[in-house]
Amino acid sequence: MSTSTDRIRLDPSWKNPLMSEFEQPYMADLRSFLMSEKERGAVVYPKGDEIFNAFNTTPLDKVKVVILGQDPYHGPNQAHGLSFSVRKGVPLPPSLQNIYKELEADLGIKVASHGDLSKWAEQGVLLLNSVLTVRQAEAASHQNKGWERFTDKVIDLVNTQRSGVAFILWGSYAQAKGKLIDRKKHFVITSPHPSPLSAHRGFFGSRPFSAVNRYLEQNGQSAIDWTL
Repeated sequence: MSTSTDRIRLDPSWKNPLMSEFEQPYMADLRSFLMSEKERGAVVYPKGDEIFNAFNTTPLDKVKVVILGQDPYHGPNQAHGLSFSVRKGVPLPPSLQNIYKELEADLGIKVASHGDLSKWAEQGVLLLNSVLTVRQAEAASHQNKGWERFTDKVIDLVNTQRSGVAFILWGSYAQAKGKLIDRKKHFVITSPHPSPLSAHRGFFGSRPFSAVNRYLEQNGQSAIDWTL
């Protein structure tokens, strides 16, 4: 990120209401931290022009669903700015494999041959991580550097400026953000995380995809086509 807000490549629907966040001291500290990572030779994911990919793929005025992840994948070629997603040709991470298994059990949609969830994002599914960067091979290495405050503001924007949004909160980390959501105005689905460590404790069988589509249709919105 540049220190100049006019150089931040962000869809105007997000950039305009978030501009004051980029001018806050915590964001200057975050920029300094990311610069120090670069100067020490650390490999950071995703690459700079993909950090805000979720916002550029899903404008604020198009958000219908939010799937909240924790932080980006920390392996080579995995993270590209959409939570749980990897580009075509990249092996499916275990959590995404379990998401696909639940999707098939829920809606009968066969497991995709790739892990690129861009098609979901283009339909209004905001694939948001709570933390937007990570150091290679070090999960959670960029937590508590400022990203959480920024994404709190993002969720607050969706909560206040949109109505009838379905939030999918997998795992306790995502569910902690649930305090920012007005449940009278939006629909919130919670379950254990799809990670192999927790998926068998209630993620499997939770049927989030059909629940989201029922809610959207009941509120006069088109359902998400979850096929990839």
